[in-house]
Amino acid sequence: MVVMYGIKNCDTIKKARRFLESHNVEYRFHDYRVDGLDADFLHTAIAELGWEALLNTRGTTWRKLDESVRNSITDADSAAKLMLEMPAIIKRPLLCAPGQPMLLGFSESSYQTYI
Repeated sequence: MVVMYGIKNCDTIKKARRFLESHNVEYRFHDYRVDGLDADFLHTAIAELGWEALLNTRGTTWRKLDESVRNSITDADSAAKLMLEMPAIIKRPLLCAPGQPMLLGFSESSYQTYI
């Protein structure tokens, strides 16, 4: 089954969920804030996608961080630690389907190809 990771109130998540539902794709939604974030899963995502791709440096959560904290994120370990502490800083949605690579972000064309 397809699993979508993200945060419920995110506008991009809402668009992605509407897309899946309108295309009758069965999926499970995993909310980082409600369901938590597993360190092993995060490290798998970092290994596959790279920590730079997963770290949302355009969002409010990143912009609200102290500059010294932002400057301290220089590698996968420091990024993973921050993402585990503040899952809202992870770019979303993250879509996972058995036998397929992870898909980060949302666009209709990428979702049409993925599903």
